[in-house]
Amino acid sequence: MDVTAVLKHADELVFAKTGKHLDRLQEAILLGTLQGEKYSKIAEENYVSESYVRDVGAELWKILSEGLGKDVSKKSFRAILDSGKIYDFSTAIGQGHVKINNVNICSENARSPTNTEKTEDTANEVHLDLGDALEIFRFCDRTDELATLKTWIIEERCRLITLLGISGIGKTTLTIRLIDEIKTNFDYVIYRSLRFAPTLSATLVNLLQIFSPTSDIPQSLENQLTQIGNYLRKYRCLIVFDDLQMLFRSGQLAGQYQSEYENYQLFFKLVAETVRCSCLLLNSWEKPIEIAKLEKTPNYLRSLSLGGLGIAAKEILRDRHLLDEESWETLINRYQGNPLWLELTANTIQELLAGKVSDLLQYDSLILSEALQVELDRQFQRFAPLEIVAINQLAQENQPVSLPQILNKTNLSASDLFNAVQSLKMRSLLEITEQEKVMFFTLNPVWKQYLQNRYRIKGNHS
Repeated sequence: MDVTAVLKHADELVFAKTGKHLDRLQEAILLGTLQGEKYSKIAEENYVSESYVRDVGAELWKILSEGLGKDVSKKSFRAILDSGKIYDFSTAIGQGHVKINNVNICSENARSPTNTEKTEDTANEVHLDLGDALEIFRFCDRTDELATLKTWIIEERCRLITLLGISGIGKTTLTIRLIDEIKTNFDYVIYRSLRFAPTLSATLVNLLQIFSPTSDIPQSLENQLTQIGNYLRKYRCLIVFDDLQMLFRSGQLAGQYQSEYENYQLFFKLVAETVRCSCLLLNSWEKPIEIAKLEKTPNYLRSLSLGGLGIAAKEILRDRHLLDEESWETLINRYQGNPLWLELTANTIQELLAGKVSDLLQYDSLILSEALQVELDRQFQRFAPLEIVAINQLAQENQPVSLPQILNKTNLSASDLFNAVQSLKMRSLLEITEQEKVMFFTLNPVWKQYLQNRYRIKGNHS
């Protein structure tokens, strides 16, 4: 039996009646029926509820019945095919198939029954809502990170992923490129920035309006969570929340929610524990505290810390038409491969040094433009007092230091120091090395220079 031909004919019947091609679940129901699978098995394989599969199946059999002029059901479908009454199977296409349980299944390239003409249709079936996402004009190589995220989302079906990294490192750019490459695997792809700190209820209402624009939306948060959970189980969805750190408290240790946003944890817990077919991707400067607890279920949760670009950042300098290409790698290393830091520094090199990178590198200290210092100021204001004590001490060190060494040079208690250093680590500001079972800490050099500049300027004004 040629399954490709069966699906192709069924697709033609469905399209003739509805104007739409078979979707992924309808195909799965037809394939499962041909292999004698129960609805419960089809539901499990496609990460949806059995009742939803039954509803989709009932509608599908109804459409096929109307198209064929005879009663079609899950029980009768195979018998109708075996009788040869639908069409002559000898005309079916017989290439690109593999056999599973004696049923011909088309290869990945020919999986869709209308593969040669369905590329645009398939893309159109994805509900893509990127909201106010930035338009990406340049993407520097992130091959490894892209491959990791694709594996987690597509192959391992992770439910909750946290993408972490300091401001300007490229989290949003990577996310937009990721969406572009994997969007056809989903029914819904939604991107939302939380930079204006919407309440959870406002966010859920916005999402529910996308799934069902004409339906009444519940007023209570509990019912909103229930309804959004149902949609995330019913459809294969990728939802991105960018700028998660804007929900956290300033002046406190990293990852602590402002009181009015603590209920976001309910949504994250819902996704992590009950939603099997969808994925929520969180972008943040700081790792939420509860994520560490939820990561005890490692099959479903992952975190990826984004580092610098490395030599791939040369593309940024090339676009800026900087000179002295032999010095570019040194410049990239000095500014940690951070795309934003390099962009701002490149502006300075263009405006004040006629594009000559070597002229900037002749100075012993890192040159931080006013724009870069303002960017770092914005993040510094979020630090807790304990962090400020610890980071100021680290800024004075010329070598990696251990916790006991820091403790001897500050007035912090051991407990406060541990919390402060752990929080700075969550903000991706520390480089950590291990020597003979002892951990040593070094402050990010750009931040080290920023703090030295900050307190030198303050000292001059006092």
